[in-house]
Formats: sequence, structure tokens, C-alpha cells
Amino acid sequence: MTDPALTADRNRETGVWPLIRTERAALAADLTDLTDEQWAAPSLCAGLTVREVLAHLTAGASLNTVSWLAGVIRCRFDFDKQVAMRLAEQLGATPGETLERFRRIVPSTTKPPLPAIAMLGETIVHGEDIRRPLGIRRDYPIGVVTETAEYYQGSDLVVVAKGRIGGLRLVADDGPFATGSGPVVSGRTLALVMAMTGRATYCDDLEGDGVELLRSRCGTA
Repeated sequence: MTDPALTADRNRETGVWPLIRTERAALAADLTDLTDEQWAAPSLCAGLTVREVLAHLTAGASLNTVSWLAGVIRCRFDFDKQVAMRLAEQLGATPGETLERFRRIVPSTTKPPLPAIAMLGETIVHGEDIRRPLGIRRDYPIGVVTETAEYYQGSDLVVVAKGRIGGLRLVADDGPFATGSGPVVSGRTLALVMAMTGRATYCDDLEGDGVELLRSRCGTA
């Protein structure tokens, strides 16, 4: 007899992949005409350029559980070293090659040992790490960013988010997302997602008594 909960989880996973493909395709389209200077611009991801963040996304969509684990062992469980190694593998010789490699993984369902919703979160958050410094704005479907926010508010798996928003009340003013208790932080769902994943810049887009506390926690592990 099939476990209804297991079936629901599988259906949820299946339903997330079209959202990931849509976000990857939108990001590739936004980056089509970048100049060399724009490719070399600092992203919101500390220490990485726009081009390097895109290569990081490509790497994440190119690793299954076996290859991810092999890399972890090769790097002696130094996860930062593993990330840097995989990024370098996908960077390519030119920005054009970096973008082409990313385009090739748009339909990919390959992933490390993470839930699909984590891959959606990575695509949105790193997409904004790229877009914001370049002045590119994407109007995300509210359902997509709400689902992403719901994931991060309960997880510290890939990035500390749940721990970062402890003791705060987060409330979206453009959708149904709300979580926690304590001093209020309110604003667009996207800004809440980015702030809870450590991007202090997005605290400028938020309001409420809890904003400065959240800002002080951004950039921490």
C-alpha cells in the first residue's frame, strides 16, 4: 500500500521542477547582453563576481548525490573548497561560455542530496545576487516566492535562515507569507527571502521594529 505522505512529497517535488526551469530560463534571458564589465561586477554573494555566481548555479545543477559526495571526500569534507572547485569546473574560458553552460542546465533535474525546493531557493536567491547589483528587476510570481519563503523559514539546511529570523515576526505585504513572533519585519516577500538568507542590502526594503536586528544577523553563519 502506498504511503499517502510519501506520495504527496513526490508530487510536491515533481511540481517544483517546472518552477526551477522557469526561473533558470528567465535568468539566462536577463544575462544575454551583459558587457564584460557587468560580468566582472561584484555580486551580493561575498567574494564572487556575477559570472562566478552563475557558474556556481551551473555546478549545483550538474551534481548528483554520488558526484557531490565524491567531491566532498576529495576535498576532505571542506565544503567551501568543494564549492570553489565545482565553480571553477563550470566557469568556462569566457563569459559567453559561462552563460552557455548555464543555458544547458536549464531543464536539468540533477541535484545534490537536497530537496527540489532548495534548488528553487538557490536559483532565486543567487539570481538576485546577480540581478540586484546590475539593476535588473524580475517580477516573480507571488506563489513562487511565497513557497520559497515557507521553505527557508523552517530550514537551516543550505543556508542559515530559520536561525537568523528567530524571535522575529516576518510579514509579507504583497502576499500571504507570515511567520514567527516578536518584533515585526515587513515588506515584499522577495525582500524577506533575501534578508532571511543573509543579504543585508534587502533590509533597506523592509520596515518594522525588527529590521535592525535582522540586519545585524545578516552575513553571519
